[in-house]
Amino acid sequence: MDKQLATTLFESLASGIRLDIFRLLVKQAPTGLVAGEIATLLALPPTNLSFHLKAMTYAGLLNVTQEGRYQRYRANLAVMQALIGYLTAECCAGSPEHCFDADKASPCCDSD
Repeated sequence: MDKQLATTLFESLASGIRLDIFRLLVKQAPTGLVAGEIATLLALPPTNLSFHLKAMTYAGLLNVTQEGRYQRYRANLAVMQALIGYLTAECCAGSPEHCFDADKASPCCDSD
């Protein structure tokens, strides 16, 4: 992943609504949800939701498939993992495996 793509992804997530949508779809992976389900679960008007889904799909954060008259949205987990990898690639002098204790899921090297 390059800096430009990372910036595009962060810009696409720079909204509370979009963060809510993405986190919901990550929870629903790999099946995803149709737009109406997302709108209901997040109490969003369909027109507002459509705007956000389109932007996130264009950025590559979401995948969409047509199912009859419905569109099913899924979080693009590969892109999410690539973004996390981009952020942590230089952690601990280029050895990110030293930065996190997988059992605790929290940083083991403090920045204090």
